[in-house]
Amino acid sequence: MLLFVVQLVGIVAFAASGALAAVRARLDVFGIVVLALTTALGGGIIRDVLLGVHPPETLRTWPYLLVATVTGLIAVWFHPQLARLRWSVLVADAVGLGLFVTAGTATALAHELPAYSACLVGMTAGIGGGAMRDILLRQIPLVLRREIYALAALAGAVVVVCGAELRLPEVPVTLVGSVLVVALRLLAIWRNWNAPTARRPPP
Repeated sequence: MLLFVVQLVGIVAFAASGALAAVRARLDVFGIVVLALTTALGGGIIRDVLLGVHPPETLRTWPYLLVATVTGLIAVWFHPQLARLRWSVLVADAVGLGLFVTAGTATALAHELPAYSACLVGMTAGIGGGAMRDILLRQIPLVLRREIYALAALAGAVVVVCGAELRLPEVPVTLVGSVLVVALRLLAIWRNWNAPTARRPPP
């Protein structure tokens, strides 16, 4: 039940992120809803494919599709207000990242994957939808840029795995992991933290 609730909240956050990005790109209503669905469900589909769950859970559970669609339509309705809020896109994306990473890692552990594999699956579940969103918008995926994104996701996944190894209560561990991801992501944006990049070759 906890995983279901966490994933629903994460779907709302990621759907809002995708829809707001589509509004800023001046897509029509169909494009906004498609981007909301892609951002919200893409990571979960990739996770289930990696775990061998067929068909993916997000395509078999109608509340996921409904919630993502409704969130996209709400963004269409209120887009004049939302389009002016740049930080709303970033915050929604950070919240979705945190929730999907922890839910994806917990799901991987429930499938009895080893710790390192659960971390990778959880990280992929968190970054997959956003990467698909950026590709559809013809942008370099955020996870491949200098900003701290995948590293924040990996940190949250490690928290969930460590909590499971220590047999700590699931709810507090999930909350701490999600908050850590969101905090790291927003701090990286605020403080302009970047991952190292390769040196440019001399002219």
